[in-house]
Amino acid sequence: MAAERILLVTGMAGAGRTTALKALEDLGYEAVDNLPISLLSGLFRPSSSGPRSIAIGIDSRSHAFDPDELIKRLGARPTTNGAETRILFLDCDDDILARRFTETRRRHPLAPDRSVADGITRERNLMAPLRDIADVMLDTSHLTPGELRQLVAGHFAIDSQQSLAISVISFSYRKGLPREADLVFDVRFLANPHYDDRLRPMTGVDLPVQNYIDADPKFRKLLQDLEDFMVPLLPAYQLEGKSYLTIAFGCTGGRHRSIATAELFAERLRQKGWPARIRHRDTPEANRSAQERAANEKPAMKAI
Repeated sequence: MAAERILLVTGMAGAGRTTALKALEDLGYEAVDNLPISLLSGLFRPSSSGPRSIAIGIDSRSHAFDPDELIKRLGARPTTNGAETRILFLDCDDDILARRFTETRRRHPLAPDRSVADGITRERNLMAPLRDIADVMLDTSHLTPGELRQLVAGHFAIDSQQSLAISVISFSYRKGLPREADLVFDVRFLANPHYDDRLRPMTGVDLPVQNYIDADPKFRKLLQDLEDFMVPLLPAYQLEGKSYLTIAFGCTGGRHRSIATAELFAERLRQKGWPARIRHRDTPEANRSAQERAANEKPAMKAI
């Protein structure tokens, strides 16, 4: 018999809890939002109809919210019949949270008579104990709602036979490391197309940029070494029960080298039978170009 699943969805107000719960509902979870902590025990009882997958939304806006009491109740949850309880914590940069509240003209729930910044600071301190014990932490600072739904599906799909979901992302070191990354590779040692006036306006999705980078003898060795290193590890990740793996490539501006490497390495993974999604965090036009290319089924460059 399949194990019952309880997923607690929590985090910072404005970080995407509603979007995550809707995604989980689409995956087949029973979603309950703003549940008072005192009612948790009712959901913890085994169902007479068999195992369930339940997603519970709780954060600082929930009635009588108390992180310490919540952690205590989670620890006291019965664990019969292989029941599984996990915590998803949704986080976001303070300035982006503040902007979201300002754009929607909403007051912060913990600072109804003060500034939004004061509310965010207070909430971050309040939520720290839950963030520390979370099984999965997703930073939504640079995610669209669609990208957040994809991440949630990758981590929490009910079908236990689902293949390991792999996400390959590019990023700019100037804008910081991607917090969701499991593995990060620095490709700033490769020849930089930025210094070619013709290539500078392009991105790593474009064939001329990829050809320029491919002319660097270090690039082909990099791709082969990465393939030799990663592909044997993927079945081990899957066997261990990991459902989602994020591999990140970074360069200075996140526009040329990191994008080209991400695109071509993801293609190598696909050729080995490991489907991989691609996201270019800091260059939105590259995402659009990649989507258009995929729709036309004309790869910009065959994996080397």
